[in-house]
This record gives sequence, structure tokens and C-alpha cells, in this order.
Amino acid sequence: MPTIVIEGPPLGDIEKKRRLVAEVSAAASTAFGIPVAAMVVIIKDNPPENVGVGGRLLSDRKE
Repeated sequence: MPTIVIEGPPLGDIEKKRRLVAEVSAAASTAFGIPVAAMVVIIKDNPPENVGVGGRLLSDRKE
């Protein structure tokens, strides 16, 4: 059972999450050649104040 972990900014909208899970699951099903029902997708939301790039928080780079 493949497990796919997606880390990124908060999507905020449950419909966007549903679409993301459906599309990623379908693509992985095709790539692996196994049913969509075998796919596990975990979404990890990371707010900008919890992510640093180049030594700075993303929340500080929006200036």
C-alpha cells in the first residue's frame, strides 16, 4: 500500500484537499499499476511561520 505524503502551505479549503487527494491517488495508481483503493495520501499543512528558506522564515519574506 503506497503512502504519499504531501507537505506544503495550508490549502484552507476541504474541496481543494479532496481534489488533491483524488488526483494524486489516480496518478499514483497509474504509475504503480495498482488500484486507487490501495493509495494512502497524507496532507501536512505547514504555515509560513513554520518554514524557513535561506535562513529566513517564509512569513518574514512577505515584506
